[in-house]
Amino acid sequence: MNPQKLTDKQITEAIAQLPEWKVVNGKLNRAFKFDSFVEAFTFMTKVAFAAEKMVHHPEFFNVYNRVVIDLTTHDVDGISNLDIDLAQKINDL
Repeated sequence: MNPQKLTDKQITEAIAQLPEWKVVNGKLNRAFKFDSFVEAFTFMTKVAFAAEKMVHHPEFFNVYNRVVIDLTTHDVDGISNLDIDLAQKINDL
């Protein structure tokens, strides 16, 4: 799938359908909190497998039971349809 850079309006409309996601520093961003480090790491592993299938990889930040994910598409220098698709897959996890 070829990434298509989204307009600000498209991003706003998409985020309305993605609970808890927001734009921070030009990237889709969401923070997660789990009961333990193992649960956080398990979640990151599931996200990694979903991302690998899409050949579209997130930026992960993890400290103990917290995971922060940023999504952006470097090929289009912004947020693309791939970021929205991956955010939805992450929400489904």
